[in-house]
Amino acid sequence: MKKFIYIFLFLVSFVGFSQDNEALFRKATDLYNAKKYEDAISKYEQILKNGEDSANLYYNLANAHYKLSHIAPSIYYYEKALQLAPNDADIKNNITFAKNMTIDAIQPLPKTDWQKFKENTIGRYTYNGWAVIGVVCMFLFVIFVSVYFLVYKSLQKRIFFILAGIMLLLCIVTNIFAYIQFDVVHDSNFAIVYVPETNVKSEPNASADEIFMLHEGTKVELMNELNGWRKIKLADGKTGWLPEPDVKKL
Repeated sequence: MKKFIYIFLFLVSFVGFSQDNEALFRKATDLYNAKKYEDAISKYEQILKNGEDSANLYYNLANAHYKLSHIAPSIYYYEKALQLAPNDADIKNNITFAKNMTIDAIQPLPKTDWQKFKENTIGRYTYNGWAVIGVVCMFLFVIFVSVYFLVYKSLQKRIFFILAGIMLLLCIVTNIFAYIQFDVVHDSNFAIVYVPETNVKSEPNASADEIFMLHEGTKVELMNELNGWRKIKLADGKTGWLPEPDVKKL
């Protein structure tokens, strides 16, 4: 009986918690529409502190920062939104505008065929999206197998056998895609430069030679970590070390 009470109280508190976040979201959106962007940001950040996130939340938070010309935060939250909604045209469009505010012009290296496939094919849906497609394929697989055993004509059996095989194959493939996308989101090794400018060093110490400078909003790949320094890699292949507090991990 006690266990049931604890579960009931947890569910009640969870529902209340979600309702509080929904109220905060509505209030933040009203503040945004009233052009009170700082206040809207405060409300959106409170929702994040409450442990809830979504593509819409990150998108609205990025928009509010963009309105205030906060380069690094706007790009950071657009990137977070894209992780959860990689196909959203509005997010892609707005992050392009935000990146136009950055100073660093970095020419990316040509992408490999595998990178293009991950971005253009696997990246079309989130891992949850691929998982849902996989469940649908498995459901259809069960239906086609059941029909296969119910029909008697050889042609019909052949058709449903082939359909069942296709659904099983699609189920396996979509689950693999979901696993890959899950790694992309949860094992992200990218970060955004979060200070106005930072000197990138040849070695992880302040007395090392400066090899180039980066400015806020630039996206970098995180590599090694040593004594409060992070080795980073740019899209054009350049590498170097900068202080860890100068970047914010996605």
